[in-house]
Amino acid sequence: MDLRSSTFATLLMMKIVITVVLSNSCLYVNGTSCFPSIISFGDSLADTGNLKQLALISDQQFPLFLWPYGQNFYNHSTGRCSNGRLIIDFLAESIGLPLVPPFVHDKDIDNSIAFGQGINFAVAGATALDSTVLEARGIVNPVTNASLRVQLEWFKQSLPSICGNASDCRKFIGSSLILMGEIGGNDYNYPILEGKSVNEVDSLVPLVTDSIVSAINELIEMGAQTLVVPGNFPIGCSSAYLTVCGSDTQEYDPTTGCLIALNEFAEYQNELLQTKLIQIRELHPNVNIIYADYYNAAMQIYRSPDKFGFTNGALKACCGGGGPFNFNSSANCGLESASVCDQSDTYVSWDGIHLTEAAYKLIASNLFQGAFTTPQFNSLCPTSNLLSYM
Repeated sequence: MDLRSSTFATLLMMKIVITVVLSNSCLYVNGTSCFPSIISFGDSLADTGNLKQLALISDQQFPLFLWPYGQNFYNHSTGRCSNGRLIIDFLAESIGLPLVPPFVHDKDIDNSIAFGQGINFAVAGATALDSTVLEARGIVNPVTNASLRVQLEWFKQSLPSICGNASDCRKFIGSSLILMGEIGGNDYNYPILEGKSVNEVDSLVPLVTDSIVSAINELIEMGAQTLVVPGNFPIGCSSAYLTVCGSDTQEYDPTTGCLIALNEFAEYQNELLQTKLIQIRELHPNVNIIYADYYNAAMQIYRSPDKFGFTNGALKACCGGGGPFNFNSSANCGLESASVCDQSDTYVSWDGIHLTEAAYKLIASNLFQGAFTTPQFNSLCPTSNLLSYM
């Protein structure tokens, strides 16, 4: 079965068995958690195994499910696009919750998973815009059709199994911490990495941010009270972008070595998203809309990698197929033709697109214990020391 098939969602739902345990004991974990559960949407930055399970169902394979992915976490690939844990994992641990399980579980693999303390709909490769919208603009998603709208539909379809009646579901959603991504990065990744210029994808930005805002508004109507909405990372610092888009005609930041035009593009998207979040706050003053500044939380590392222990630099990938930034699209991490570094914790970039566990850990600390959320997350929900989780 093609993951992008129009019958994909229907077939998938037939194969999923959900057993959810919701009880008063979920209100607090060891008496300390601010939220009983985390509900997550997004792409590979938050996917804890959905694409891997979808691939198993459809008998497909991706390099990111192969060794050395996951080498620092259970010593095997869990479907996370890194050598270890992601930002969502460190967030869950820091507020006293278990790691958030992927929504997709084939009945032959696990038919007793409980989602009472968290459920993750994020799918690696997912876009904010539907595949049909992108295809109309000549952009093809080669990985999945599980766009943000599809993920939201999965959530709605799963609710009767999670919380039963409408009143209980509204309480469940209202008490949960909802993580909206990151989502939208792939809407730009696919066309730019295929050769389109930043100017050619500028027109996508309002559409992407509108898609995110639409999902937020729908969740608020369903009872959501606390939503964390991440912005985009500084994509001009990505090993993949530096390899594909770098040239003698490009302008580089003398401090970081990152591509200026691409980082300015990411900032433009983030500024527009923040403007729209302000509008949502005005319409819903009783709802906590928290902007997570992934861009500047990461830029702290790119500006001073040695300061944070990334002695092998911030721009060269740990796992890849060679070249100045160790990224080669024909020798992706996970393939036999790729090599992996000896000390992944000294690298920021894992595979040229995604980051190492060490980088995600520091970014999570910057976000949820630092000043890179608006309003500050730590004032709403005091967290334990993220840097102690290793």
